[in-house]
Amino acid sequence: MHRKLPHITGETQLKIRKLLRGEIMKLEPIKTIDELKKVRDDIYKEISLRLAGDHSIQNEIEKCHIMVCAGTGCTASKSKTVIELFRKEIEKRNLKDKVKIFKTGCFGFCKLGPIVAVHPQDTLYCKVQPEDVDDIVEEHIQKGKVVERLLHKSPATGRIQKTMDEIDFFNGQMRIALRNCSIINPEDITEYIALDGYMALAEILSQKTPPEQVIEELKKSGLRGRGGGGFLTGKKWEYARSYESDTKFVLCNADEGDPGAFMDRSILEGDPHSVIEAMIIAGYCIGAHQGFIYVRAEYPIAVDRLETAIDQARKTGLLGDSILDSGFGFDLDIRLGAGAFVCGEETALIQSVMGFRGEPNPRPPFPAEAGLWEQPTLNNNVETYANIPVILRKGADWYSGIGTEGSKGTKVFALAGQINNTGLIEVPMGTTLRTIIYDIGGGIHDNKAFKAVQTGGPSGGCIPASLLDTKIDFESLTDAGSMMGSGGMIVMDETDCMVDIARFYLEFAQQESCGKCVPCSIGTKRILEILEKITTGKGEMEDLEILENLCHDVKDGSLCGLGQTAPNPVLSTLRYFRDEYISHIKDKTCPAGVCNALLKVVISDEKCIACGICARICPVNAITGEHKKPPFHINQDVCIKCGACIQKCPVNAIFKQ
Repeated sequence: MHRKLPHITGETQLKIRKLLRGEIMKLEPIKTIDELKKVRDDIYKEISLRLAGDHSIQNEIEKCHIMVCAGTGCTASKSKTVIELFRKEIEKRNLKDKVKIFKTGCFGFCKLGPIVAVHPQDTLYCKVQPEDVDDIVEEHIQKGKVVERLLHKSPATGRIQKTMDEIDFFNGQMRIALRNCSIINPEDITEYIALDGYMALAEILSQKTPPEQVIEELKKSGLRGRGGGGFLTGKKWEYARSYESDTKFVLCNADEGDPGAFMDRSILEGDPHSVIEAMIIAGYCIGAHQGFIYVRAEYPIAVDRLETAIDQARKTGLLGDSILDSGFGFDLDIRLGAGAFVCGEETALIQSVMGFRGEPNPRPPFPAEAGLWEQPTLNNNVETYANIPVILRKGADWYSGIGTEGSKGTKVFALAGQINNTGLIEVPMGTTLRTIIYDIGGGIHDNKAFKAVQTGGPSGGCIPASLLDTKIDFESLTDAGSMMGSGGMIVMDETDCMVDIARFYLEFAQQESCGKCVPCSIGTKRILEILEKITTGKGEMEDLEILENLCHDVKDGSLCGLGQTAPNPVLSTLRYFRDEYISHIKDKTCPAGVCNALLKVVISDEKCIACGICARICPVNAITGEHKKPPFHINQDVCIKCGACIQKCPVNAIFKQ
């Protein structure tokens, strides 16, 4: 963030000092854009402590900000305890006037959580445990010495990296949707306002900007839906506006059901007001006065922060009747989803919001014409909305200058699987898979060979090593047999069986099918049966032709996107890894050593030292032998191939073949 500081008056400095001492301003209704700007300018001085490019603030107000990640991943790793201990330690050492502790959203570097950033030095500490708090306060805060053992060490060079700018994981990223995550306290609306939050809305309402003009700016930006479909956002808003009705609705799809995906959850946890502001703008543009955020109940932190943000927005007059005295009113409610993957499809989501069973409906009519309670309804996902305020503040030309010809802006991905740097990233469209996996992701675990990357969740496909230079954009991924999806990215190495991967995703899709249409509910079951037949060594070569034809029938005949895309993992693995299918069928072997039915666990006669550990831990007593008289043997008829003996053998004498 680089913005010229407003003039700081003595009165404003007093307010800032009170804020830094923990005396948070009481929320009062904001009635004009000038009042909003005043709040922004008052609090921006404090926020600038955390932002690179304005360390001069330290000369005026000598304060230190400690930002602790309070996203789901770090919370699971005791970051809540870390925050509490920081507060106790600061109070015990009488440092409350000099040090401020904040919870913040996801930094993205999830593998190394809990993450703690100390500003204005921008020092990043990794894997901070409760017992490390005392050292950080005493050494860094009081003595001005960096605690080196908690700094990130580059796996490639071994060099200690002190700040985010020095860490490879953050290089090459460009944060737009995630712009405020890890910078602001998501539970304090004034911090969002300080970084121009709600200014896009305020300017539209104060200037009475025609809705058509706002929509045209979005169309010009080239923003496409980030939920998977990739439809032009401005066009979608235009369609919703075009239908006449006294009652319209705005929906936010936060039902993030892809295995390994946590993009939308992290935005809601780290910057909920960006979504709220965008939904209000959407309501203004299409003529709606009520919105709903549909978020799965398994996201308790996101739900809690959404509730807090909505309550704060109401108290400041940014939700409710006549926002900023403009005469335009809009309000929001939360609807909790029960975790059904099919409810990510917009017509099924609409059914669920209304209290019915989450099942899709045929289209047309599309929701823009007849959605919630048969009224025109606009539906976008979390990441799409998060982009909108900054686009309207910085302009369509700025946004359209990022990305590729057909895919503008950036995309958030959740990196998972066999990769060194698991976590959350945001990169410009057009970034290659190679850059993401090796430069940002840090390469493959234990220097194993990269085999494939699965993008788009259960609806996507597997892209092989030969296509590592594929650019991340809507068209390129589709051409490669996959899709953008909502942003899941699962990396696989040489130890992954691609037939088993296809089976896993088909099993997920089959279980999540709502059962409304036969091609999906029965077709995915038949596909899964063939895959299980192949992975257990019972497959025949003619199964491959049947499998391929059945996949195309399911794609063509299914009612909604779940069934239409469910065969993608199978078709893409047949396309790029057909040799693995043939090995399973003809040779009755699994090249990756994954499919248990085609493997046996054996003990090397030469390596075995007859220690007896394997026999003691075998859950089915399949291993026999006499102590100190090698070798031990495994009864293949009894062995369940659980691998427990492989993990415990002290001399690596046991393996699968």
